[in-house]
Amino acid sequence: MDDTRTWQVIDAERAATADLLAGLTDVEWTYPSLCEGWTVREVAAHLTLGPRMRIGATLGAFVRARGSFDRMVDQTARAEARRPTGEIVAELRGTVGRHRLAPGQSLKNALMDAMVHAQDIALPLGVERHMPIDAAVVAADDLWRIGFPFHARRRLAGHRLVATDTDWSVGEGAEISGPIEALVMLLAGRTATIPRLTGITA
Repeated sequence: MDDTRTWQVIDAERAATADLLAGLTDVEWTYPSLCEGWTVREVAAHLTLGPRMRIGATLGAFVRARGSFDRMVDQTARAEARRPTGEIVAELRGTVGRHRLAPGQSLKNALMDAMVHAQDIALPLGVERHMPIDAAVVAADDLWRIGFPFHARRRLAGHRLVATDTDWSVGEGAEISGPIEALVMLLAGRTATIPRLTGITA
């Protein structure tokens, strides 16, 4: 996938997620997401932040989080989540076409972030969303390559992951197979798509 195609997928994911959020009830905004400790509201708020973060603001947030990346991500999302739902939706729509990355973020990571968090919101709401297969392959490769914060290779050591809908596989050992999008969510530490996989149980 070239950069143009990657940004097209990111924009499509952001636009579709904004459309989904716009139709939610007040109660649905409070549903637990697939991100531990976050509701739909916090995930939605987090998705608005990347394209707007600047290096100065990021460093300030990092200091306030006492040097913890995870704490910084959580604190910034919760602060943003205090805004009215309409503002959060509008902010997310405003990220469509805004092709800038958060400080230290790669384009592949931005792609993975957009697709995984879209599922984090949709799946608990019972909404069926599908990742484009070519983009899911890029995200899967990136998740396998990087360590922090998902540590997929360590968590899934002793297993070979095999996609059943495209030519993709990694690892060695007992086979876990299924659709590439379900494998992406597994690599990202989510368990919700395990029922779509063979060779692993929750």
